[in-house]
Amino acid sequence: MPTPENPAASPPPAAPLPSAIAGVARPSPGEGRPRSLSTPLERLPGVGTLRAEKLRKLGLVTAADALMHFPRDYRDFSGAHAVKALVAGEHASLVGDVIEATSRTTGGGRQMLVIRLACEDGIIRAVWFNMPFMAKRFSVGQKVVIAGAPKRASGQWEFPHPEVRWLQAGERANASEWLAVYPLAEGVLQSHVRVAVLAALDHSADLPPEALPADLLAAKGLLPIGTALREIHCPSSKEMIDTARRRFVYEELFMLQLALRIHRGRQQQRRAAPSIPLDARIDGRIRARFPYEFTAAQSRVCAEIAADMARPEPMNRLLQGDVGSGKTAVALYLILAAVAARIPGAPAGPDGRATGYQAALMAPTELLARQHLATLERLLGEQEGRVRASGVRVELLLGGQTAKRRAAALERIASGEAQIVVGTQALVCGEARFRNLALVVIDEQHRFGVVQRGLLQQGHTDPHTLLMTATPIPRTVAHAVYGDLDVSTLDEQPPGRQPVATYRVGPEQADSWWDFFRRKLREGRQGYVVVPAVEESKRGLESISSAHEHLSNGPLEAFRLGLVHGRMPTKKKQEVMEKFRAGEIDVLVATSVIEVGIDVPNATLMTILDADSFGLAQLHQLRGRVARGATRGICGAVTGEAEGACPRIDAFVATTDGFELAEQDLLLRGPGDLVGSRQSGAPPMYLADLLRDASVVAEARRDALALFERDPLLADPQLARLRQLIQKRWGETLGLAQIG
Repeated sequence: MPTPENPAASPPPAAPLPSAIAGVARPSPGEGRPRSLSTPLERLPGVGTLRAEKLRKLGLVTAADALMHFPRDYRDFSGAHAVKALVAGEHASLVGDVIEATSRTTGGGRQMLVIRLACEDGIIRAVWFNMPFMAKRFSVGQKVVIAGAPKRASGQWEFPHPEVRWLQAGERANASEWLAVYPLAEGVLQSHVRVAVLAALDHSADLPPEALPADLLAAKGLLPIGTALREIHCPSSKEMIDTARRRFVYEELFMLQLALRIHRGRQQQRRAAPSIPLDARIDGRIRARFPYEFTAAQSRVCAEIAADMARPEPMNRLLQGDVGSGKTAVALYLILAAVAARIPGAPAGPDGRATGYQAALMAPTELLARQHLATLERLLGEQEGRVRASGVRVELLLGGQTAKRRAAALERIASGEAQIVVGTQALVCGEARFRNLALVVIDEQHRFGVVQRGLLQQGHTDPHTLLMTATPIPRTVAHAVYGDLDVSTLDEQPPGRQPVATYRVGPEQADSWWDFFRRKLREGRQGYVVVPAVEESKRGLESISSAHEHLSNGPLEAFRLGLVHGRMPTKKKQEVMEKFRAGEIDVLVATSVIEVGIDVPNATLMTILDADSFGLAQLHQLRGRVARGATRGICGAVTGEAEGACPRIDAFVATTDGFELAEQDLLLRGPGDLVGSRQSGAPPMYLADLLRDASVVAEARRDALALFERDPLLADPQLARLRQLIQKRWGETLGLAQIG
């Protein structure tokens, strides 16, 4: 790998860029033009105003934008395939001589161009429709390479609308020729992007300053920036595609990890948090309030988090665990530990005890907030034969409360009288002011952004923050998404918890499924019917009201049905849920509003209508509602397809392991949502794939942490470009106003 001290180690120069690729003539470089990465694309040779306007749809405005618009795939353009080895529908490229070029109008009025090529072991045809201008580019005796997906037509191989590379006199097809395939937008063609990229490479491939220090490039065997740009767009071999891609993937992940570590370091450096000690006496008192023993995993995680809370800097920890693994119990244990601690030097309260801290538990929905309130009240109340009432005051703070009730709640929070506050996002909207907030627990973390978390930081100290999610993600992905957090994992289910029996229900099984559902209801069970939409959707999904009416007058007419969805008034929703918990409703027809926090042990049946309209993680969350009691839950995923593969539903039926499903979900839909602004507050990845590049995530994380330990301010002059790029890309999102 090249370094200033080791020029002999320099790699061979990049292969010259081809004179024409897939019908795109290489633009002539503009002599005497000033070169700059900020040069507008329309000023580059061969691009022009019309192409530049189209490229704006992809966010490509300057030469730098074109250089950083990486290919999503590559096509073999070597011409190395043989006619006898062709397979219908599989990409192939062949080199041949044009022996005939004819153009005619079909009976349907379309212009048809047919080129016959003599290849080494046979003759093939290339066909284009409504592209008469292509005819002028072919002449008999010309040598070309074509690439595409062949098919059999009239007893011979035919390539519909193939891509073409015209060979110059004496030029031979190179077995290492690979054609980049780019992400596109409506109205933008591959040729538009390729012209711009080729022009940008000629104009400015050697202009981007190197972001990574020379010693890191050498140690990691990474290509220099200029070579990597040329090879990723116009690779000289298949191996160089992987080498160039690895350089940019590593750089992207390395900078993200470094930005997150700087962000975390500033949080720890600038802020202080109350130290919450937890001794054996308090631990015993808290555990005595739970009507069950903690699992080994719960005890381990409680100890991990308690150790963080004992330190005087803010804890930022993510607690992830599968549905039913006991995350809420862990959170309540730590909340009680926080309010049990006394503030050093604080005056005594009316009971003669020193003033204690406050804790807040934030939920994404009012239903879940009320569920947490009910659980806390049971834990803190008098438990006959076990423990006395605790005297801890719990306050509920919701957006739907009356102004009078809300004002009173806010006053008790500000005075410190309310020791535990349970609520929704009303907590973070700026109204609530805590007197001594020590711990914030955010349930279903993926529904809250980093900005909302930050709004809970008040006064001279920050609270400790515990984020919880029942949507497990692989550890390497967690490092990329939540690099500013420590991660704790509950990897054990409570004893006696049984997996839910899950079935795929196609149209032909619908009648027998409802027969089974009714039989279980008659045995005394309760159930859910989940509908994806409140109103009828453009995709043909029926509304919840029409589903309720159909069930009431059809399969479930003999049973008591309730209806609940997110648009109902809070009071009405609460009334329906209370009736369901009390057994006055047999079946709850609901939207996904019930996916988290609803705990009705007797409700062990679930039917999910139009199941293929839900995400895999959401399906798993919904299924978790029927895994709350001693009786094994049963779930039917109703689909509109009688047969055929439906990867998401098949994966859902095949396993109840949330971590395995998380892997499947990422494979099926990609990691974009995980690393997008909605979840992590970070921009989406340019090139890195958090599953495919899992080993690079771990490597980049280790290297970023090592660099941060050596130079937390990135003050080394060699790191100036690295500082600038981190500042530009993540400065606003992560509050990195100035680095260095």
